[in-house]
Amino acid sequence: MDGANGQNVGSTLQTLVSRLRDYAELTKARITALIVLTTWCGYFFGARRMGISSWSVGLLHALFGVALVSSGTAALNEVLESGVDGRMRRTAGRPLPAGRMSRTHAAIVGLTLTLSGSAYLAIYANLLTGLLVFLTSLVYLAAYTPLKKVSPFCTFVGAFPGAMPVVLGWTAARGKLEYETLVLFAIMFVWQFPHFLSIAWLYREDYEQGGIRMLPVVDSDGKSTVWRILAYSAALIPVSILPVALGMSGRWYLIGAILMGAALFRVSMGMAYPQLPATANASKPSARRLLQATILYLPALFALMMANSGS
Repeated sequence: MDGANGQNVGSTLQTLVSRLRDYAELTKARITALIVLTTWCGYFFGARRMGISSWSVGLLHALFGVALVSSGTAALNEVLESGVDGRMRRTAGRPLPAGRMSRTHAAIVGLTLTLSGSAYLAIYANLLTGLLVFLTSLVYLAAYTPLKKVSPFCTFVGAFPGAMPVVLGWTAARGKLEYETLVLFAIMFVWQFPHFLSIAWLYREDYEQGGIRMLPVVDSDGKSTVWRILAYSAALIPVSILPVALGMSGRWYLIGAILMGAALFRVSMGMAYPQLPATANASKPSARRLLQATILYLPALFALMMANSGS
């Protein structure tokens, strides 16, 4: 009897762990974690502008609300793209295409998280933040998601909701949009192009199989993709030093931003020399290095900006 009970408990725990793992994948927990970190950066500078502590209950409200909406939006995105995910090797194991969760259940989870998160921010932060986070989710789901099947322009459209977390952090602290908000938004906006184009290059065959019209899919020789990567990587250097001009950060950040921007551009150059078509397997290592560089770049840049904000 004890052995049977032990097996039942073990089976229950295994089921629970599996279910939690499915929810983490449905809500894209790792991406949500990065979104929460960039929201914190926006709140930090907004609170500093007001002369209040960046460690406060208000920060917790902002991070929690944004995490709810981010998780809900990710879940609704997977509901809308479950058919596409089932045709792509890297996403076929997700809960919906793998049949471990129904679309109805996922939709209820997504809607509950998105609407409750928007309401939470409207109540516990301010109405502007609640409205902006809801509109961000709406643009992502109603514009970016369907456009992915139509045109490479989707990356440009998707960069707008993708750059909003820092803005939401700022407005949660300040209750209004200001010049500094636009600078933080611009850094996030420009950064997304080398980041997402490297992902699209790396998983080009998957996107093609799924009918997703990312630039490397329609630009098989890769030239247009590479020049966009180089252009946005180069633009990131002057954009990233704008916080210094507005007094948001100091000289150490200025030096670090230039060096990190130059390093990222150098990695981007690996996509151009030698110039290989997007269909070539030999081009994948360069795309992977660029992806890794962009993942390291953004949190390092914001961390240095915050650390040197008093200089």
